[in-house]
Amino acid sequence: MKLTTKSEYSILALIYLARNEKKGFIKIEEICSECDISKKYLEYLFTILRQSRFIKTKRGAGGGYKLARSACDISVAEIIRLLDGALAPTESVSKYFYANTPLSREEKIIAVFQEIRDFTAQRLEELKLSDVV
Repeated sequence: MKLTTKSEYSILALIYLARNEKKGFIKIEEICSECDISKKYLEYLFTILRQSRFIKTKRGAGGGYKLARSACDISVAEIIRLLDGALAPTESVSKYFYANTPLSREEKIIAVFQEIRDFTAQRLEELKLSDVV
């Protein structure tokens, strides 16, 4: 697993929304400023996050963005999977994005990668946005 800026910035923005949940809807300019993300890139990420029901939007005065679910119900694993794909170190041990790879025929190395996958997935599934707020 290698995080891209898509998942890193999405996690940062979602943490910001979680920390400021009591404010209600938050303007994108505020999120961009506080998280040091370009507006165009955050709009792109928020389109994905909105379509996947991580965030809600409201237009007009008092509009902006807020979490669609409680921060304690959003795992870091689901954010990463949405934006970057598999948590597994190789596709041949991925539970959700499996693909045959050259390593597939080497059972001993695959077993090690499965252990890495399981540990990573378990830890990131347990880690909720509320844990880092």
